[in-house]
Amino acid sequence: MSRTPLDGVSLVLADLDGVIYKGPAAIPYAVESMNAIAAPTRVAYITNNASRTDASVAQHLTELGLHAAAEDIVTSPQAAMTLLKELVAPGSSILVVGGDGLVDEVTKAGFTVTRSALDNPAAVVQGFSPEVGWVHLAEAAFALNGDGTAGDLPWVATNTDWTIPQARGTAPGNGTLVSAVHTAVGRLPVVAGKPEVAIFEEAMTRFGTRDALMIGDRLDTDILGANRAGIPSVLVLTGIDRAKQVIAAVPQERPTYILDDLRQLHEPYPETVVTEAPGVTRTTVGSATVRREGGAITIESGSGVDLLRAGAAAIWNSGAAIYALDVPAELYS
Repeated sequence: MSRTPLDGVSLVLADLDGVIYKGPAAIPYAVESMNAIAAPTRVAYITNNASRTDASVAQHLTELGLHAAAEDIVTSPQAAMTLLKELVAPGSSILVVGGDGLVDEVTKAGFTVTRSALDNPAAVVQGFSPEVGWVHLAEAAFALNGDGTAGDLPWVATNTDWTIPQARGTAPGNGTLVSAVHTAVGRLPVVAGKPEVAIFEEAMTRFGTRDALMIGDRLDTDILGANRAGIPSVLVLTGIDRAKQVIAAVPQERPTYILDDLRQLHEPYPETVVTEAPGVTRTTVGSATVRREGGAITIESGSGVDLLRAGAAAIWNSGAAIYALDVPAELYS
């Protein structure tokens, strides 16, 4: 009998933007599907977005109808503080580039917040906020460039997501802001958030288990990070990455499960069955079958998410790059 993605899992880690909500509104079926996850499995919400406090995120989720408290929220600023504590002395002055979510965690970690390089900060920590502008990025660059005599000042970025999903569409993320500072200072920060392992370690340590499942909408952060952390992952097709990105995913960014929406967390996940004949490989997932002959991919049956699952498995198992294969448009359109 097929297992659901939740079988054997004691901690579910769910991304927020593109998984639970877009802008202020919940994604269809997300709230009821997450609330249906039964004890003793714990649910934590893990986000790279550094602009809000854990309490404000929990309040938003509660307003959407989710069962969530501040301690259920794992943020990239929290992971950044764990890294920062290894780099600077307790109580140090930290130049903060970011919003309330980052300031709150810096303060709770016992550091002093400054916004000016003139205060000789011990480190720079940078996270996303819609209010971040040139003047803030310039202060980070001034601090990190220094006078060249004291070595490299520690620089921790909460995350480097290139984009962030919003109600009106896709907008530039913290990665674009980090890149601006990188251009000015000629080096890269230590990164706390997905796809780095620090934020996953933060979550698994807090909840005391490594039997975790990551749910995300991005291959290059959520899924890559889960693979690096050694835990299974779900890609839900409600956010950034869709079928076209899935079939072209490199090995490090391939999810364990592919779902249309979060209702399918609770449904049996069909097994992938591969059959070989001379010169032909058939991959069947649920009601869908895809055939590969040499570099040609052909759809024999099926539609919807089962077809994407079968097509992705056939392409991934081929050992060939996507551009070397003849792929029907139905798999990615």
